[in-house]
Amino acid sequence: MQKTHVIIVAGGSGNRMGAETPKQFLQVANKPILLHTLEKFYATNPLFNLILVLPTAHFTMWQQILLQFNCTIPHTLVEGGKTRFHSVKNGLDLINDGYVAVHDGVRPLVSSKTIRNTLEDAAKYGAAIPVIQSTDSIRMLKDGSSIALNRVQLRNVQTPQCFEVTILKNAMLQEYIPDFTDCASVVEKAGFPIYLSDGNIENIKITTPLDLKLAELIGFT
Repeated sequence: MQKTHVIIVAGGSGNRMGAETPKQFLQVANKPILLHTLEKFYATNPLFNLILVLPTAHFTMWQQILLQFNCTIPHTLVEGGKTRFHSVKNGLDLINDGYVAVHDGVRPLVSSKTIRNTLEDAAKYGAAIPVIQSTDSIRMLKDGSSIALNRVQLRNVQTPQCFEVTILKNAMLQEYIPDFTDCASVVEKAGFPIYLSDGNIENIKITTPLDLKLAELIGFT
């Protein structure tokens, strides 16, 4: 496989956590969430080109964390944008070819298998994202009412979302719209098909106090 780049996006706040500390810096299993995430990708493949996108206001805090936990994992720090779309775009500016995996900084429980499989599928199909089967009954709001959806046909989307670099770069030339909630929605809007890879059920996005407790319960290896 060609050179693989990883863009870890970590621009969140602690609003839904009810915390003053940005959620990516909160600790789980005695270590900041974001540090767990960085370590997982490095452990999966130390040759990954790791790019971390943070608000500039968080740069100092991150540098302090690196010192405190004696982290020497090589990575490039990039200034975040006003939305996730713009943050990813800032990270993409540093790369030109190969493959790129875009990952949520607050998904530290992604498995190495999920990372490898999704990248391998991106190499085959150009664009691949990890998903898991929806287990809840789902209803969609419509015209002041709601309708039931067939959960057998539904999937919960995770990250890392992986792409051939030129595909994602070309897709990101589009004007931003609020419907762009992740990279897959941007790439799909540009006309590229998305391949669905198997994710891992533990790969939760930590955004609430309950998520923190779940992450502690699941544990880290």
